[in-house]
Amino acid sequence: MSAEDTKYYTSELPAGLYRAEQVRELDRFAINELGIAGFELMSRAGQATFSALLDFWPEAKSLCVFCGTGNNGGDGYVIAALAERAGLEAHIVQVGDVAKITGDAAIAMEQARLAGASFAKFDPTDPVRADVVVDALLGTGLSGPVRAPYREAIEHMNCSGCPLVAVDIPSGLNADTGSVLGVAVKADITVSFIGMKQGVLTGEAPAFAGQVLYADLAVPAEVFEHLEPSAYLAGVTQLRQWLPPRSQTAHKGQNGRVLVIGGDLGFGGAVIMAAEAAGRVGAGLITVLTRPDHVLPLLARRPECMAVGIAAEQDISAYLSIADVVVIGPGIGQEAWGLGLLEQVLATDKPVVLDADGLNYLAQLSVASSSTSVAEVKRGHWVLTPHPGEASRLLQQDVPQLMADRFASARELQQRYSAVAVLKGAGSLIATTDQKLWLSATGNPGMASGGMGDVLSGVIGGLVAQGLSLDQAAVLGVWIHGKAADRATLHAGQRGLLATDLMPHLRRLVNDYGLINGDE
Repeated sequence: MSAEDTKYYTSELPAGLYRAEQVRELDRFAINELGIAGFELMSRAGQATFSALLDFWPEAKSLCVFCGTGNNGGDGYVIAALAERAGLEAHIVQVGDVAKITGDAAIAMEQARLAGASFAKFDPTDPVRADVVVDALLGTGLSGPVRAPYREAIEHMNCSGCPLVAVDIPSGLNADTGSVLGVAVKADITVSFIGMKQGVLTGEAPAFAGQVLYADLAVPAEVFEHLEPSAYLAGVTQLRQWLPPRSQTAHKGQNGRVLVIGGDLGFGGAVIMAAEAAGRVGAGLITVLTRPDHVLPLLARRPECMAVGIAAEQDISAYLSIADVVVIGPGIGQEAWGLGLLEQVLATDKPVVLDADGLNYLAQLSVASSSTSVAEVKRGHWVLTPHPGEASRLLQQDVPQLMADRFASARELQQRYSAVAVLKGAGSLIATTDQKLWLSATGNPGMASGGMGDVLSGVIGGLVAQGLSLDQAAVLGVWIHGKAADRATLHAGQRGLLATDLMPHLRRLVNDYGLINGDE
């Protein structure tokens, strides 16, 4: 990292995500194979974090740096030394046995002493007096519950009332799963180094990591080329690769026919939103099969759709025969009307996006007398889009068990049902049929309102209709859906966000408007 560098970190996260063991291998390769000194990497990590700290809190005059006994603590010592040299007051709170500090961390500790940082052993009765607190306690090696005195130190930081910066990962988070290991630092920003940890972006982690920044520490690209990531971050690259501008001679037939099925009595809005979302992302023709009562409201809201009222046990084979993709589940309910439609759809070889009560039907089919039981339905050629509650029923496990490792749960869904599996939630995961895992970091808490899942199913269906594979449509659809929600909250905030507020943003996004100058 040269002296001419003016930025040591970026808010743009890398495409490759890694497990903790892989990150250690990236570090090892950089040090042992490329000859980059471990202390040099530690110094760069400290510089990146200190640079971010000053950018976010330029008026800060004092830091309180909580340091553990490993290399994460070493990064903290570097930050303290940099602060002192820059004219800030740095106070180091040492947690753990100082005799365990060796190697590069010991060198960094001595440099912090020479720079003038003050040191004190952690005492939970000492108040934190600083403009910014730095968490350099525990790194990616943590796997079991946080123990004393680190647990008390984390609680002390969280109760300080000060802005918090996490070094590499908030102490107490599992780097692989995003689970909180008893207690975790609730940071305002987290600066992650070299290998982006997959767990920081999903599960419980987004509530603790704050804004996640990234620093590659100027290691050569060769470091990453020898190791396949454990997961991939969806982004604008997929949009531009998989959904290029249309031909000047395009016509509606080339943009696909989506058949949306659902909307039992009392649930007509769900199927309307799914249909509109399919149109807003570019599907050419959309037909909706729903209860007769919902035809007029649908046409009043979206006259571009073809709406057909369907009675119980009605044969829908004629509609299925001309569809390029079927979206089924939004508002389909749990009565015989919906089950009959679902059984007709599953008997075909059409691409299917299955959502809502369609997923609950699937979970129940293992005990049904139908020939389409779970034991037999590994039909493939479908996308399942469960939230954690629906996923727990599909996997026959409780929600806490499922959420303990969302990556493993998404992969199990994919394998059990031979499907593209979308496990929704903060940091939605997509397990694709080519055995890859994708993560979307778009979206926000405002999406915790009715109808969001219906919109997502329509988005995915609309992308499939335009020629994307089921894998591509699920990955890109989840990213677009969350990005549209982020756009919809820019000027009005998250609380009160409605699913239909996403519609104009969906259209802009699939046309690649505004995705420049880092707004990706």
